[in-house]
Amino acid sequence: MSEVPAASATPDASHASAASQAPDVSAVELAVGGMTCASCSSRIEKKLNRMEGVTASVNLATEKARVEYAEGVTVADLIALVEKLGYSAEEIVPPPPEPDRESEPSSGHAPPPTTADITEPDTLRRRLVVSALLSLPVVLLAMIPALQFDNWQWLSLTLAAPVVVWGGLPFHRAAATNLRHGAATMDTLVSIGTLAAFGWSLWALFVGDAGMPGMRHGFAFTAEPGDGASTIYLEVAAGVVTFILLGRWLEARSKRKAGAALRALLELGAKDVTVLRSGSEERVPVGRLTVGDRFLVRPGETVATDGTVVDGASAVDASMLTGESVPVDVGVGDAVTGATVNTSGRLVVRATRVGSDTQLARIARLVEDAQTGKARVQRLADRIAGVFVPVVLLIAAGTLAGWLGATGDVTTAFTAAVAVLIIACPCALGLATPTALMVGTGRGAQLGILIKGPEVLESTRRVDTVVLDKTGTVTTGRMELEDVYAAGDTDEKQLLRLTGALEHASEHPVARALAAGAAGRLGLGAGELPAPERFENVPGLGVRGAVDGHEVLAGRERLLAEAGVTGLEALTAAGERARAAGRTAVLVAWDGAARGVLTVADAVRETSAEAVRELRALGLEPVLLTGDNKAVADAVAERVGIAPEAVYAEVLPQDKVDVVTRLRGEGRVVAMVGDGVNDAAALAAADLGLAMGTGTDAAIEASDLTLARGDLRVAADAIRLARKTLATIKGNLFWAFGYNVAALPLAAAGLLNPMIAGAAMAFSSVFVVTNSLRLRTFS
Repeated sequence: MSEVPAASATPDASHASAASQAPDVSAVELAVGGMTCASCSSRIEKKLNRMEGVTASVNLATEKARVEYAEGVTVADLIALVEKLGYSAEEIVPPPPEPDRESEPSSGHAPPPTTADITEPDTLRRRLVVSALLSLPVVLLAMIPALQFDNWQWLSLTLAAPVVVWGGLPFHRAAATNLRHGAATMDTLVSIGTLAAFGWSLWALFVGDAGMPGMRHGFAFTAEPGDGASTIYLEVAAGVVTFILLGRWLEARSKRKAGAALRALLELGAKDVTVLRSGSEERVPVGRLTVGDRFLVRPGETVATDGTVVDGASAVDASMLTGESVPVDVGVGDAVTGATVNTSGRLVVRATRVGSDTQLARIARLVEDAQTGKARVQRLADRIAGVFVPVVLLIAAGTLAGWLGATGDVTTAFTAAVAVLIIACPCALGLATPTALMVGTGRGAQLGILIKGPEVLESTRRVDTVVLDKTGTVTTGRMELEDVYAAGDTDEKQLLRLTGALEHASEHPVARALAAGAAGRLGLGAGELPAPERFENVPGLGVRGAVDGHEVLAGRERLLAEAGVTGLEALTAAGERARAAGRTAVLVAWDGAARGVLTVADAVRETSAEAVRELRALGLEPVLLTGDNKAVADAVAERVGIAPEAVYAEVLPQDKVDVVTRLRGEGRVVAMVGDGVNDAAALAAADLGLAMGTGTDAAIEASDLTLARGDLRVAADAIRLARKTLATIKGNLFWAFGYNVAALPLAAAGLLNPMIAGAAMAFSSVFVVTNSLRLRTFS
């Protein structure tokens, strides 16, 4: 089974990794409450980064801050700074195992829900429902003059006042807090805009002529000249609050959907397990498992933690972790992964990893790291959002002054200024990248594709060459029986039976491949082959012994020649053809006569040729890299469709980096796919490293993308997903920037009613999040 590293190699995606490399640097994750827009997250991040020895990244979508801090700074200092800015902060720590609570998951990646986590969505929904019910009559009365009766304006005031004061309380409270700290956010704009509209209405009703019985006025989609003393904006004040509450609620629902993949991943693990101790079965919470414990997995049960099968055989469904739809057969000695499902037989497993060290925990940690990171384009958006609100306040003041100076009409000037305040919201800018990252990385985890950070997305766009390590990547990394040549009147089944029986007594990889292949073709289990009466290993040449009364030899031509085997020349041509095709030929004789040739080779994965075609379709030129001889490399390249000139054979492990460097020196942008320890340096040297999850920890640690199953087609899927996620981010940012660039001039020009502006602003954020959710359908 695959293994996933505890930390990634990219700087933004792995603060824990950086911390482990520098003993005087620590890392912490904080849950930050009270952020409402990108300017909030940008402000917190900027203030934290101004602290000496602190590096912080604040994510609006996940409402988390990932902070590295040097010696001399404490977590309490960090929390105090965030709270000083008017927000709440709490350290996120994995909950300790609680043996007495069987429902407690052991991975411990999500902090226990706080009171705010539980009540805030309910409070928001309640505010929205009440505000909507009260605002609807106010808006209808203002928009449809036929509904206006005598003193209708006083009913509108009665209904609108609770909406503005109670429904908009979160905006007013946040604006006041920001004002005390000398800051302005989206809440400032909403609060000023709605209170200005409500205050104007109160003045017109109690001081001006708007409170007179029989007062009527119509509704316009643009700012219209009028008598300010008889104009009220109650529908604007109530409507804007309701629309923004609706936008916040829809946004919160969409953000929960965006993080659903990770939550589902964390919930995959078993809650309790049957442990075998002192010859008896005991049902205990998973949190009490320790390395070395033997536990039982019955058909249909979830494997409790990573381990090795010590008894039994079955098929394990790993689709929820790797995306692989076909269950994998496992038996004694095979590794199994926690959270996979036993589909048939009874298994006894010895635990090898528990708690935060399991593959499920590592995958969750990797996905969380990727979701917390920021792409370069998002950092630009954050910088813009940080200064956006003050600029909007200046534009609103300029709009008010400009209209007054140009027309002298207070009503038009006020309407246009309020529209500017309401329409300009940087929320969409702050949500553009993190929501797409949340959905993209979560969907990737479901498909067995682990993206280590946002920088990876930007690398995939530029890649034009993909270097494929042969063994374990294009091939299975296991020798398999390929061809059987029976000489003369030799019976092929007998050739397979005697050779397989003799080789079954050897531990050599070629011998194991011959034994397994022979048994498979005969329809037998490896243990059903006859046992040799005598067996001898001849180092460097082959094996010999007695099977079913026959003296059998299997190995190199020299072994048979030295034994005086007759008819050897009949096997020579078959052996040469096998070697020319890059296969290993094993010559077989018994009772002094040459009988046949069996060939074995590192089997090419069934999906590798299709994967190469998919990589070409993405605009990538495949290159094959191997330490094997040229004949083997060319044979494999021909089978999968790689051009002969793109084959690098007989490359030593330390020279793989040189090949990658040489390709980059030719102006290519190189992706490297590998799985072994000897691939780690090349993976790190490439512009984009992809590690097969069936490989070593060293290779996975050095890569940018991890493919949780041994199917090269997933490499093409990973690049497609990364490019699709990057395209979604750029589309979101284009919409967010374009919306503000287009909407602000319209509002300043008096072409937008403030209530329409409020609706447009609220739905801009919803659009960005909904656009990101389309990544959930990627396949």
